[in-house]
Amino acid sequence: MRTQPVILVLNSGSSSVKYKLIQLKDETVLLEGRIQGIGESSATHHVSVADGLTGKYEQPQSAIEILDHQAAFECIADDLQRFFKQSSDIQLNVIGHRVVHGGAVFFAPVELNNDVLTTIESYQHLAPQHLPGNIAGIKTCQELFSEVRQFAVFDTDFHQSIPEHIYRYAVPGDWYENHGVRRYGFHGLSHQYVAQQAAHHLDKPLNGLNLITLHLGNGASACAIKNGQSFDTSMGFTPLQGLMMGNRSGDLDAAVPLYIQEQTGISAEQLEHQLNFESGLVAITGTHDMAEIQNRAEQGDKEASLAIQMYVHQLRRYIGAYLVSLGRVDALIFTGGIGENASIIRELACDELGRYGVVINSEDNKQLKDAVSAIHHLRSDVPILVIKTDEEKQIARNIARYL
Repeated sequence: MRTQPVILVLNSGSSSVKYKLIQLKDETVLLEGRIQGIGESSATHHVSVADGLTGKYEQPQSAIEILDHQAAFECIADDLQRFFKQSSDIQLNVIGHRVVHGGAVFFAPVELNNDVLTTIESYQHLAPQHLPGNIAGIKTCQELFSEVRQFAVFDTDFHQSIPEHIYRYAVPGDWYENHGVRRYGFHGLSHQYVAQQAAHHLDKPLNGLNLITLHLGNGASACAIKNGQSFDTSMGFTPLQGLMMGNRSGDLDAAVPLYIQEQTGISAEQLEHQLNFESGLVAITGTHDMAEIQNRAEQGDKEASLAIQMYVHQLRRYIGAYLVSLGRVDALIFTGGIGENASIIRELACDELGRYGVVINSEDNKQLKDAVSAIHHLRSDVPILVIKTDEEKQIARNIARYL
């Protein structure tokens, strides 16, 4: 019997792990799952297989307690063992890990070894919400699947095409030359995936398209794509810059952290934690759940209404900047948890952009039908698309190309 080569893709975060088992030949998803609430008082584990059979694990804390990533990946290993016992013609050939920051060293998928992992570990301070979970996932998989080739695929890869006059900051040369201070950009896997999906939907070659892509989730970033390549993006040296996010401040006068440190005497570590974990939507409303914020705003909650106004203002500011920067825009794209689900955010972001050829269809915006949904009005010069992102599938594609 001929075996089917498959890749296991792991998207490990600070308190969650998403995973998919993907057939390399045709990108069929054979198994997918998600573990949420790692290290919290309770956790959920959901897994489904390609034939439609679904097992959902939402047991009491005593039965589903997942204290760390080691325990989470042991659950995943159990899923895989059960799956492979029932599917003897399928063989795990490669494991791909999403890694948020590749720094100034990694510009493409790289096979993992001790030296590579040590370098990734040295970037943890640049992405404190993400890299610890990425690294924990890598280390655990190296123990559990030691015979399988494993690769890191970086969120920064897609943005390597950004030109120097955009990725450089106007800071002393020593900062750039000796410390790597420059714009790297993040959410590259998502921006890359939705750009490819848009090209397919529009039936046009990607290398001829100018796009504005908005990845809006707990983390959020905008990307200007010129001729199919990343040209500019809102995130910078770390995932802290740019749009207002769930827990992160986004754009901020660089003097503010210095002033707060001077006035309060807090440490650099405390300051970093507040900017990365206690800012953004959480700072204004106490929650990063946009659905809850929207409900509260509809009930007259002033903080919730303020948060939505702040969030949308920053979105519109980047959309406007990229409309000017690109000159011609072939599509405006929303993706990510908020981008795909919060119709009010899409509506407000596109409000009054008609003079620039961007006109939303309010009814279509409220009723998405497909993985790629068009929500623009017939008189809109610029298509407006909502595209369901798939970072795991993009990781599989990038590794397949590399191999």
